[in-house]
This record gives sequence, structure tokens and C-alpha cells, in this order.
Amino acid sequence: MKINTDTQLCGVLGHPVKHSLSPAIHNAAFRHLGLNYVYLAFPVEDVLHALHGIRALGNLRGFSVTIPHKVSVMAHLDTIDPTARHIGAVNTIVKSDDTLAGYNTDASGALLALQHAGVELAGKQVVVIGSGGAARAITFGLALATPARGLTILAIEEEERQTLARNLREGTTLHIEDHPLDANTLEPALAQAQVMIHCTPVGMDPHTEQTCVPQRFFHPNLTVMDIVYNPLDTQLLKEARDAGCPTIRGLEMFLHQAVAQFELWTGQSAPIPVMRQVLESQFSRSPSSSPSPPGRGQG
Repeated sequence: MKINTDTQLCGVLGHPVKHSLSPAIHNAAFRHLGLNYVYLAFPVEDVLHALHGIRALGNLRGFSVTIPHKVSVMAHLDTIDPTARHIGAVNTIVKSDDTLAGYNTDASGALLALQHAGVELAGKQVVVIGSGGAARAITFGLALATPARGLTILAIEEEERQTLARNLREGTTLHIEDHPLDANTLEPALAQAQVMIHCTPVGMDPHTEQTCVPQRFFHPNLTVMDIVYNPLDTQLLKEARDAGCPTIRGLEMFLHQAVAQFELWTGQSAPIPVMRQVLESQFSRSPSSSPSPPGRGQG
């Protein structure tokens, strides 16, 4: 594909973006389908003026939004998808003429990761560990889009956890419980659950030996998903697998949020195997050459 006057530009807006994996993923997908698109990383501190520039320039199609702009960017968009508005954060912008629309594909990425793993959420009890931005996107995605039986949030940060639980109760009809994260709450919550999603940084490189769930609480009827994707197989996932649990790697959520972005921008089905191979190749290198995690859920 030659870059010319018809080339459509996409990119990631954030600070920092030096270690973003998104250019490699999206450019490989564009090349595979022969699309006249290119994706670049843009370090941006002044998001308002960046959006003014995006409105003014032609041939710009869409952008990923990452730390620290996922919340502040919302005030400057023309429309916001209802799920993104509930979550209170946007990680994807689609430009149509001079109109900017905001979406959150972290939520759909988690749901697609579960779906592609064959996990049926209807009537299931789900436990989410953590209450930060990733947990917020995932829990609202679950609550708004799936007929799960109930959702339990376990997290250390009391105010953040209670705020998330309150917002979920106000904005959805799903039965929500929240408790502090400790052994006394973990054991009974997981005993009744069929799905557990870990949404904290515990276990991320370089602290790969850490986990916040004792292995004795796992059982074979529990599907365990970890959104940490560096390393690909976290200590949590290893111990869950050893206990007989089906597991889902964090790479799958990262992949599927990028797939959703690609399809919003191009209107075409994303080449998922190509995008997965690019991601896996980034983490098959030696530890000294592996990229730094660009923030869980980054677009």
C-alpha cells in the first residue's frame, strides 16, 4: 500500500505513547486487507487543541484514546455512545466529516474475549476483582449487555468500589454486591461464581510472581480471566489452570478492543488471526526486549 492523497489516518492520542502496541496491530491489519490506512502514535498533552486539529484536517478517520485523556476527552466530542457515557470514559473516536463520536471498546473487548472463549454469561454469577478504570468499563459492559444473574465487586479501595457499585445499581438492573477484597470475602464469592475477571495490575511484569487470589479458592466450574497481558500467562492464570479452571489471557481483551476499533473505523471485519499474531510476537521475545505495558485497556 502506497501512502498518497487518499490515505486515511488513524492514531493513538495519549501521554506517553512511546510503547504503544496499537500501531503494530492496526497497521498489520490494514496491510493484510489492502486498506489505504495508516496508524501513528501521537504524544498529546493538550487534548482540546488536538481535537481542534483533527476536526480541521481531512483524511482523518479515527483515534484511540489512552491515559490520561479517556475522561477529559468526553467534554469535547459531539456524540458519545451510551455504554461509554455510563462508564464515564472514551477510548475510541470515530470522525465523520467534522463530527467526532466517542466509544468505549474496553467494554466490548472484554465481552468479545469471553464470547470467543465460549463463555455463556446468561444466568451466571460473576466476580470482578478491582474497581479502577478497567473494572468500571468491564462491569458496565457486563451489566448493560448480558443477562448475568449477578455481579460481585471485590476491591481494596473502599470509596472507589462503593462509587462503582452505586453507579451500576443506578444505571443498570443487574444485582450488584460489593465487598472489601480479602480472604473472608473471596472464598464465599468465588464458591458461588462461574466467572471471575481480575482487573488489577497485580501480577504485571516485573512483579510476575504476585497474585491476589489464593489457589485454594479456585474450582473447575470457574472460568478465570485476567486482563493483565504482560506476561501472557500470569501467576493467577497458571494457578487457576492447575486447579482445573478454564482460563482467558489478558491479551484476548486487548486484542478484541482493538478489533472493535478497527471495525468502527473501516466498516470491515478485522483480520483477528493477523492481529493476534502481532500481539503474541511482542511478548515472545526475551524479557529484556519486551515492550513496556502501555496501560491495560489502551486503544
